[in-house]
Amino acid sequence: MGLNIAKIRGLFPVLHQEVHGKPLVYFDNAATTQKPQAVLDALTNYYEKDNSNIHRGAHALADRATRYFEETREAIQHFINAREAAEVIFTKGTTESINLVAATFGRKFVEKGDEIIISTLEHHSNIVPWQMLCEEKGAVLKVIPINDAGEIIFEEFEKMLSAKTKLVSIVHASNALGTVNPVKKVIAAAHAVGAKVLLDGAQSSSHLQIDVQDLDCDFFAFSAHKLYGPTGLGGLYGKREVFESMPPYQGGGEMIKEVTFEKTTYNEIPFKFEAGTPNIADVISFKAAIDFINELGKDAIKAHEDELLAYANEQLMQIKGFIPVGTAQEKVSVLSFNINAMHPYDVGMMLDANGIAVRTGHHCTQPLMKRLGLEGTVRASFAVYNSKSEIDKLAEGVSRIARIKNK
Repeated sequence: MGLNIAKIRGLFPVLHQEVHGKPLVYFDNAATTQKPQAVLDALTNYYEKDNSNIHRGAHALADRATRYFEETREAIQHFINAREAAEVIFTKGTTESINLVAATFGRKFVEKGDEIIISTLEHHSNIVPWQMLCEEKGAVLKVIPINDAGEIIFEEFEKMLSAKTKLVSIVHASNALGTVNPVKKVIAAAHAVGAKVLLDGAQSSSHLQIDVQDLDCDFFAFSAHKLYGPTGLGGLYGKREVFESMPPYQGGGEMIKEVTFEKTTYNEIPFKFEAGTPNIADVISFKAAIDFINELGKDAIKAHEDELLAYANEQLMQIKGFIPVGTAQEKVSVLSFNINAMHPYDVGMMLDANGIAVRTGHHCTQPLMKRLGLEGTVRASFAVYNSKSEIDKLAEGVSRIARIKNK
């Protein structure tokens, strides 16, 4: 039996509103997903009943807050199948997770002449930190090319690998095109030359089953707000032995064992990388988001989203002037497109006038857009609470806009 989408939609208060006099159709899920009532309740409940700093208090509120905080870490461990909860670090999100690796692993292990490999598909957050590191260290940044469908050319990647390769940092699923990269093959090839691998899981974590042990990645970065959770929160998985080899990211409380004016010794993982008071409330409420996904089942969510993507392609491909962008064989539920000779922003504004929320522009992937010869695209991205009837409204809106242009 399929998911009860009407019932699921009832769990999300924000969806039940009008925009410009039209029912909201929210197709901007690759930017951020909406939050179920359970997440909102968990956030409020923490501040109303359990607000306290964690780990060092000797009173009931501190004990409760600490327990709930660490229960979220354990929930993430199981969600991505990490070997242990200590291999999960809390960060502000995918961007900070990548920067953490660049600033710690990169600073310690990357030397002059070493090489880091990324792909043409990357978000700016998986480009700029490596450029900064390479400039600082005198290392070389290499970029895996893609074909016109938006898929990496694996054979070219294999040619890039050498003993100089220290790290491969690659997106699991493209935020701009939806392309799912063959990351298991990438990881195996990189490990064969002794390189570590970081996966940008910002998009894949909400659409695909994630098993970091099966993937064998060294790092996996993700964001809570792409997973029906709160903003300003994410995580970084890392293999214990890799984390333990890395210096701390920031100095302060929690990340220390003992401090003297002569020398400081550092805490065990994960606390070694969690200096200062963390985002306690959002961490605790994030568990409600994970519970929501687990209750529905990742496989059921993916099946629904795949059906929506196929239906959207079928409907929109019939429209004269519709130009799909990114036609990889393996995709998550992201549909990028343009309408012949129209600026993406104009299309987005016209859709918004009909209550349809999409993302327009370069999607923080300017090098990818340059490779495709585009200024940007219109991006519709689908989540578990979206429906075919909403896609019908999108198709109607795109068709109307295309007719205006074709007159």
